[in-house]
Amino acid sequence: MSQRGGIVMMLLFWVLLMAVGTWWIHGGLEKMMRPNANIVQTLPAGEPVTLKRNRAGHFEAPGSINGKPVTFLLDTGATYVAIPADLASELGLEPGRSAWFNTANGRVEGALTELDEVSLGGLKVQNVQGSISPGMERDTVLLGMSFLSLLSIEIQAGEMVLSLPEQ
Repeated sequence: MSQRGGIVMMLLFWVLLMAVGTWWIHGGLEKMMRPNANIVQTLPAGEPVTLKRNRAGHFEAPGSINGKPVTFLLDTGATYVAIPADLASELGLEPGRSAWFNTANGRVEGALTELDEVSLGGLKVQNVQGSISPGMERDTVLLGMSFLSLLSIEIQAGEMVLSLPEQ
């Protein structure tokens, strides 16, 4: 009888392992880590954007600056759309006047810049103030209030809905 129980447990283990492997292959982990990965392709112009929190509790989504793709991390504590210096170079952004910024890592010197267009899903805004921040490590852009303040924002049940304000 115990040999039969061992065989059943081993069979159950392999079935469970194959199920997890199939889930992994079909993007289950990616959906948990990047739940908003497809918003760029799916939203028509001007339509509200609904973002879900990722596993870390952040709202992260693909978008573009001046037509070039970037990954945004929405940050209501950031004054500007903050771009890492290396990425700003790749995007061809011109640094403007020098400025000091208070960040989670302390006070850093950077530069202000003008972004011709910032796009998230179907939402596009022209002439957005940005900052070039040499201390930022990742290729993720902090989508700050210079963009977010131009939108209506609702947060409820782990989702953020962004829309253009009604005229």
